[in-house]
Amino acid sequence: MKKKGENSMETYDPEKMERRSNMEKRIKRIKKTAGIIVAVVIIALFGFDSFYNIQEQEQAVLTTFGVAKNVSEPGLHFKLPMIQKVRKVNTTIQGFSIGYDLENNESQEGDSLMITKDYNFVNVDFFIEYKVADPVKAVYASKEPELVLENISKSCIRSVIGSYDVDEVLTTGKNEIQSKIRDMIIGQLEKHDIGLQVMQVTIQDSEPPTEAVMEAFKAVETAKQGKETAINNANKYRNEKLPGAAAEIDKIKQDAEAEKTQRINEANAEVAKFNAMYEEYRKNPEVTKQRMFYEAMEDVLPRLKVIIDGTDKTNTLLPLDSFLTSGNDESGETVMGQEAQSGQESQG
Repeated sequence: MKKKGENSMETYDPEKMERRSNMEKRIKRIKKTAGIIVAVVIIALFGFDSFYNIQEQEQAVLTTFGVAKNVSEPGLHFKLPMIQKVRKVNTTIQGFSIGYDLENNESQEGDSLMITKDYNFVNVDFFIEYKVADPVKAVYASKEPELVLENISKSCIRSVIGSYDVDEVLTTGKNEIQSKIRDMIIGQLEKHDIGLQVMQVTIQDSEPPTEAVMEAFKAVETAKQGKETAINNANKYRNEKLPGAAAEIDKIKQDAEAEKTQRINEANAEVAKFNAMYEEYRKNPEVTKQRMFYEAMEDVLPRLKVIIDGTDKTNTLLPLDSFLTSGNDESGETVMGQEAQSGQESQG
């Protein structure tokens, strides 16, 4: 029989024990390394996925267990990894074209060719400018909000173009058409509520589909521009002449008023003079008559050249102007001298 101690000594193997010890150390190193790796991964995951940055022209939609809220403040923000998610939204003014390709500027007749109120065809190109007004609705209200806006814009454009004549579309009605399309799109966006806002609708180009019609409309446009130029020139000429004419009118009025005042004053003076003379006449009619006669003679006689035949008969006034201006006769004696001599002989 084997003793108890002898059985235990026989089962002890030093090499086997060393291999077991090495295995245990290796397992510990592996566990330690795996722990470090997991820790690094967790730290990296939390570090890189916990922060997000918002630029000046951006906003973010932060969701927590499916509940969304808007984050508009620019800068660095924190979120919970794997619990919160972030979608950034560009809030700058953006745009898209309708009727032509922005990259190569080629016409796309499927969108640009339209029919007007008077059953004419036109090619009209548009550019629509918009921006995100509500980031949460822009992200979750529709899968493709820009596509919804583009379809709404095409529908509104065709509806408005179809309510105008071709002449208005190509020439005079562009501003009104743009404004009306914009208002219609805004109304449709309010109904769909997709978080977008239209800023501007611009007609880039409008032309008839054929060369002949195009040339005709260009001629019409040229004539209208010529008409506007003539009107502007006429208005300019009128504006230049009106101030001078107004000044001349004022001068004529002032001169007329001055002459009117002068004549009124002169008439008042004549009336006062006549009234004063009449008062004197009433006091002594004969003396007044003689004074007025003498005053009249003093005014008339200096302008007359006369001689007075002083006989006892009726006095006669003889004007001598015709004799003085008739010149000399052939004998060298003046007519006045002859008349004077004949007068002396008749008196002798």
